[in-house]
Amino acid sequence: MCAGSVEIAEIAGSGKGARGWFPLSRAQVVRDHPYHAQMEESLIVDFVNPDRGPGARVSVELSVESAHRLVGVIKAALDAESHHHSAD
Repeated sequence: MCAGSVEIAEIAGSGKGARGWFPLSRAQVVRDHPYHAQMEESLIVDFVNPDRGPGARVSVELSVESAHRLVGVIKAALDAESHHHSAD
């Protein structure tokens, strides 16, 4: 692995793992070689709750192009929700 810096954000939400749903408290993001996905480089996103140990983790490996598209649709969904509530 030749990982660059890991970007970390404190978050609030829930994730579903092998033992069911658990609270999430952190997102860790790095651009690196994937562990599982069959591609040269990926954006690896780990949603975790460090207080609950290694089993409280949801990991995603996306191609760089897919990660860019995901950022775009997340922004669009947030903007759409913001417009929806501002009209009320």
